[in-house]
Amino acid sequence: MTQRVWDRYLTPADKEHLNSASDKRVGFGSKPALLLVDLYRAVFGDKPEPLMQAIKTWPASCGMAGWTALPHIQHLLAASRAAGIPVIHITKLSGSGMLGWNDAIHYSAQKTPPKTMDEATLDRKRRGDDIVDEVAPIAGEVVLRKTAPSAFWGTPLAGHLNFLGIDTLIVAGESTSGCVRATVVDAVSYRYRVQVVEECVFDRHEATHAMNLFDIHHKYADVIKLDEALAALKTFCPA
Repeated sequence: MTQRVWDRYLTPADKEHLNSASDKRVGFGSKPALLLVDLYRAVFGDKPEPLMQAIKTWPASCGMAGWTALPHIQHLLAASRAAGIPVIHITKLSGSGMLGWNDAIHYSAQKTPPKTMDEATLDRKRRGDDIVDEVAPIAGEVVLRKTAPSAFWGTPLAGHLNFLGIDTLIVAGESTSGCVRATVVDAVSYRYRVQVVEECVFDRHEATHAMNLFDIHHKYADVIKLDEALAALKTFCPA
């Protein structure tokens, strides 16, 4: 049996139940699209660093987890482009004056003086929501900005996918326990088939990453290996 990232967190009772259950795969439909969720600068920083070092300058960093996933995401993105399937990039809405979901739930009605930021901090703030160069959009690829965990909430994503006739979403990005999971649940709610590529999603905490993939795989979508995704994409390449 193939070893999965979540296996070491399961109890004997969990494993016994899973061994008795049938494996219900969602599979690919006939019209897939690649959805890249929140691959912005703030979660990577400017260079690979361990988490506790990275958060000193980039508080939202996922540390080395993001940098480890990045080459795999590049490979998936290149294969998707070669196959000619739609590629959709999701990042945060910034510069609108509207609070994002995380800021809003921690908002205090009691006004406090804004913190003074030095030029380096201001520069990081300006660049934080920019999609990193390694997976930057190219001409013809859609970029949508959101203010909630799910890529569907408050965006025209569902309408765009409907217009394109998409029936399958291949998902990569971060965080597995947050915006990726929220996006997957909404995608399934809209009746899309969802394929989450294990090596191409990441999170700040290893256990959270693993167990959310477990939950996604057994309730909502297929969590597949990169090799399986690449093999599937080849079947969609133009003759």
